[in-house]
Amino acid sequence: MADKFSFDIVSEVNMMEVDNAVNQAQKELSTRFDFKGSKSSIDLNKDAKTITLIADDDFKMKALKDILEGRLAKRSVSIKAIEYKAPEKAFEGHIRQVAEIVSGLPAPKAKELNKLIKDSKIKVQTQIDGAKIKVISNKKDDLQAVITYLKNVSFSLPLQFVNYR
Repeated sequence: MADKFSFDIVSEVNMMEVDNAVNQAQKELSTRFDFKGSKSSIDLNKDAKTITLIADDDFKMKALKDILEGRLAKRSVSIKAIEYKAPEKAFEGHIRQVAEIVSGLPAPKAKELNKLIKDSKIKVQTQIDGAKIKVISNKKDDLQAVITYLKNVSFSLPLQFVNYR
């Protein structure tokens, strides 16, 4: 039996599910009565990991976000992984808004998460390793306590717990 146990904390987004959600949102957009004759659209750029929303006005932009977020939720993609930029004026008085898909743990967020774990007073060791945090302990119970603690804390990114050993 190993004397040390560990798991990794990551924040990953399944881009295939995002693609499926955007496709479903586009289909819903084409059939919705309130968008008939509208130039509204939802487009995914897989390489840049962005979703571009174009709407006629603020009301339609809010409806577009609702459609997109509903489809993402049905595909089990956390809404926390979507970061909306400020709306901007587009062609012919339309509004464009870009939504970035946040994947991985950026360094400031990893430090914030590391501080949360340290503040919990659970006896574990943490290591920031690129886009993940490795949590190490002598007891499996302590690792499970950290997982439970982090699931109950409201963090700005979706978290997954992988490589539990």
